[in-house]
Amino acid sequence: MRRPAVFLDRDGTLIEDRGVLRDPSEVVFYPTTAQALRRLGSRYELFVITNQRGIAEGAITMAECERVNRHVLDVLRRAGVIIRAAYVCPHRREDGCGCIKPKPHFPQRAALAYGLDLRRSYAVGDHPHDVELGIRMGGRGVYVLTGHGHRHRDELGVPCTIAPNIDVAADVILRESGAARGARSLAPHQAEPNDSSVRG
Repeated sequence: MRRPAVFLDRDGTLIEDRGVLRDPSEVVFYPTTAQALRRLGSRYELFVITNQRGIAEGAITMAECERVNRHVLDVLRRAGVIIRAAYVCPHRREDGCGCIKPKPHFPQRAALAYGLDLRRSYAVGDHPHDVELGIRMGGRGVYVLTGHGHRHRDELGVPCTIAPNIDVAADVILRESGAARGARSLAPHQAEPNDSSVRG
């Protein structure tokens, strides 16, 4: 049976968005990231997908980006979280590449490599293109208000649930998937549908 997955944005979702990161020492995790991903990892395969236009602009090299990604995955692995792969789009949006979010290139690639069911999968992030990725791949999206989430909330244009952080996003996904026996009950203010854009 094909397993579902959660495709996670990096900056502003798992770690603080501090601009271009060149060195692992600049990485700051949100306090609840590891515990949220441990719960998700019991039911879902986990992946990171990050747009890094700074590579195309010359602000960072691919090697520097990959070093930061390895650090993020290593820290999470030591905390009991397995991220199957971290995918990087190194292009600017105006470059017209095929891999930049919200294009579903990386989820489709992961589905082939790991035998995933994208229809039961989620994308999580702090930009509208993160949740749009979830819709385009045939699954769902959860929008978090960390990082740039508050700033871009009014730009949401696809159905999604809004959560204050990755911890509550994990609760939302486990509850919606029917796998929430161990998930906490959500208070009304903790997670909400994006009513302005939910269709039907």
